[in-house]
Amino acid sequence: MEVRDPLHGAIQVLGGEEAVVDHPFVQRLRGIKQMGFSELPFPGAVHTRYAHSLGAMELAGRAFDSAFRQEPFSSPVARARFRQVVRVGALCHDLGHAPFSHCTEFAMPTLRALGVEAYTPGEVASRLDHTASHEDYTILVLTRSDLAAVIAREFPFTGQHVAALVSQEVAVPDDFFIDNGRDFRRVLSQLISSELDVDRLDYLVRDSYYSGARYGQIDANWLLSNLEWHEGDDGDVSLALDGRGVYAFDDFMIARYHMFMSVYFHHKSVVFEELLKRHFASSSRRWTFPADVEAYLPLDDVAMHAYLRNCTDEWAQRIVHRRPFRRVLEKHGSAPEVNLSGAQSRLLAEGIDCLWAGSIGELSRYSAMGKKRERAPRIYVVDRSPGQRARVAPLEESTKIFGRYQEARHITRLYVSEADESRARALLAD
Repeated sequence: MEVRDPLHGAIQVLGGEEAVVDHPFVQRLRGIKQMGFSELPFPGAVHTRYAHSLGAMELAGRAFDSAFRQEPFSSPVARARFRQVVRVGALCHDLGHAPFSHCTEFAMPTLRALGVEAYTPGEVASRLDHTASHEDYTILVLTRSDLAAVIAREFPFTGQHVAALVSQEVAVPDDFFIDNGRDFRRVLSQLISSELDVDRLDYLVRDSYYSGARYGQIDANWLLSNLEWHEGDDGDVSLALDGRGVYAFDDFMIARYHMFMSVYFHHKSVVFEELLKRHFASSSRRWTFPADVEAYLPLDDVAMHAYLRNCTDEWAQRIVHRRPFRRVLEKHGSAPEVNLSGAQSRLLAEGIDCLWAGSIGELSRYSAMGKKRERAPRIYVVDRSPGQRARVAPLEESTKIFGRYQEARHITRLYVSEADESRARALLAD
């Protein structure tokens, strides 16, 4: 089976992959737009999670081939099974996305309610009563839906092995990822979810292409061609980048940052997300996300739009008829610089209802302040300067990009109804 993609050309769907691609949970992604409400300011951005998932699968195969040019595996059979599980992992990494992608994730049930059995209990104990994420639903689909049976039938691995590459919190019940005395789970997982993964390499270029914004035009092929692997003292294998690719990596990180600040956080997209939150917080809300995995299958953008059309409250109707609140104030900077509480209080005191929205842009997990850093396995840089021994160092020590973008960039905005816009602007002008 061959799929024609505007970014990657002909994507070959190999062997048992066709059964996974044709599964209803993968086909469901045709009905979920990649960029949520971003199609409103960027009318071309109507591409889907399905196209992105196929693109990520294609890049996963290329990334694997590049990183493992120097064969560390015990046999061609071992190599083939690792390459296959990475491609399937990339194909399935977004299965749990809700309608409007990230925009409705705030309304999901708790992780405890989902009852995901694939997680290592100690890994998720602290967030059991927190709102679940699309990734939690992805793990649920991979391990509890009938897709798990399809994967087990078509490949020499299970849905839980695939899930273990999507989330570090998933328990691995056997030694599937061990070969030649090395543990390859870390590096294979990093190809799907890390600072340099095929998910980002696809969505940045894809979102840029369809939105018309050029920030995401990165040299993905050069980055892929410079991927390597590095074995640590503990026998675990990590993702590495040849030193020649560091400048392209810097450009990749900046491109992602600018896509968030200028495209994903666009004020027109953000206001519709806030209207949706108002609706879900209202007494007229009737939508709930089911914990039952099969009941989750029919939920896509069409289902959400149909639901909102049948709601009579102001917030749902504003979304349906494209009548957002109007932006009357916006600030960019550090957290203290963007505090709009005084302006908000002034509007409320005058009887003007307003929406407050805040967005935070951070370059990276590494650039975030220590207490906010995510627990992420390190990526390494292998520097082969002529006439010198190869030097291996952590990525964060091999580039200055993280130090230059240490501070998070905040955007705060106030929105009011069209009826109150003139009065609000006059009050805020003082």
